[in-house]
Amino acid sequence: MTSPDNGIDAEHSVTVCCQENSSVSVKFGDWLSIDEDSTHYTVELRAPGLTARTNEIVAWTGENDLALFLEALASNYQGWDGERTWETNDKDLSVSATFRSGGYIGLTWTLRPWPRAAGCWTASVTTWLEAGEQMASVGADARRFFGAERP
Repeated sequence: MTSPDNGIDAEHSVTVCCQENSSVSVKFGDWLSIDEDSTHYTVELRAPGLTARTNEIVAWTGENDLALFLEALASNYQGWDGERTWETNDKDLSVSATFRSGGYIGLTWTLRPWPRAAGCWTASVTTWLEAGEQMASVGADARRFFGAERP
């Protein structure tokens, strides 16, 4: 689910909005591939009374793929028990997914920049999406964002 926003470059971004409250969202932007080994991007969380942003999440080549994680959730639209999780190698971005009766997936997005530094902070938002088409759309948008090659 892509929607324009003012914070991060809307042309090269993906926004996941909560179906239950559209003011709750997570936005990926500023995709940059510095070398063959990594991709850098920004993440911004929004909810009423909260805006949290980290300017440099690093995805290392061969690392768990967030798009693949989201696509796998979409393929399990009939549900699962418990919680499924994903995180970057640096543990500065994590996602946990739960399935709720009625066919909805809750994605809790957590930013934890500089997790080992004194004075670090953590912020989380939860986006609820329809398990079928909405989740598949988020997976496809993430695949386009993370798989893109831009100058």
